[in-house]
Amino acid sequence: MNSSQKPLVTVVGALSKQGRSVVQTLLQSQRYRVRALTRRVDSREAQELARLGAELVAVPLELGHKPLFVEAFQGARAAFLMTPPIAPDANYAESDEAPLGKELADAAVEAGVEHIVFTALENVDSITAGKKWVPHFTDKGRVEEYIRALPVTSSFIYMAFFYTNILEYYPPRLEGDTLIFPLYLPENHRAPFVDPLTATGPAVLEILDNREKYAGQSLPVIGEFLSPREIVDTFSRVTGRKAAYSSAFTREELVQHFPSFAGMNALVDEVVGMAEYAVEHGYYRPNRDTEWSRRVNPASLTWEQFLKATGWQGESARFGLPQD
Repeated sequence: MNSSQKPLVTVVGALSKQGRSVVQTLLQSQRYRVRALTRRVDSREAQELARLGAELVAVPLELGHKPLFVEAFQGARAAFLMTPPIAPDANYAESDEAPLGKELADAAVEAGVEHIVFTALENVDSITAGKKWVPHFTDKGRVEEYIRALPVTSSFIYMAFFYTNILEYYPPRLEGDTLIFPLYLPENHRAPFVDPLTATGPAVLEILDNREKYAGQSLPVIGEFLSPREIVDTFSRVTGRKAAYSSAFTREELVQHFPSFAGMNALVDEVVGMAEYAVEHGYYRPNRDTEWSRRVNPASLTWEQFLKATGWQGESARFGLPQD
């Protein structure tokens, strides 16, 4: 099959952790052409995707650009859609995340896309009857519900907690010769974690290779289930460094460990609500197939493999890129 005959997939948020994984995996499979959407087509990261074979299109991942989205989806058989978590201006205020997701989906349908893969999460507001406020979960859940009502085939992936969040947003601090890990879950609570940089693409490739099989399905993407104690113990074993857990589960603990969060009430409430939801209700609904991603991608990194692959020693690190 020559290149022009390969199905075209448009990838939204191509420079995000998930987007980069999808673009790279689809191109490496040599079964798809990829149109990568980013506002920063001249960036080093975008040019690297172009060198791999991606067609770059300058489109900001923001509400209010539907005509640009429609044009970018033209000719694509499938589209990978994502919405970045958009922090509300105040507690319980609405953000642009759900409207953006709906605008993207409408544009894909208008352009004639046959299959949408959206990276969603559980609707926490629905599961908890409004008792937990976790907008970056709920907004994605609402977008999924909206897409399901559209005249298009759709599938959904549910990413677990990111390993990379520990390095980027909740990094350990050194006290004497010991790295203190302030983690937002109780020490022995096991939750799903994943490396978005390597796990997202294989999951999306599996879906696009088997579109009829996965039509209408919501599929968790997981590296492994871990407790904070296991995270810390594995880090010490792999790196040889002394490390200890410290709770950042409550609001007071979170702000104490991360003083920069003080005054960011909406963010703090969301993080605390997310942690409480995960502990009280489980990260996923009980009927989700939490073994699926490991079956279709046995190479999905465990935390130990992630540490060895990155060589991380406890320093603050950046894997994300400026807003796409």
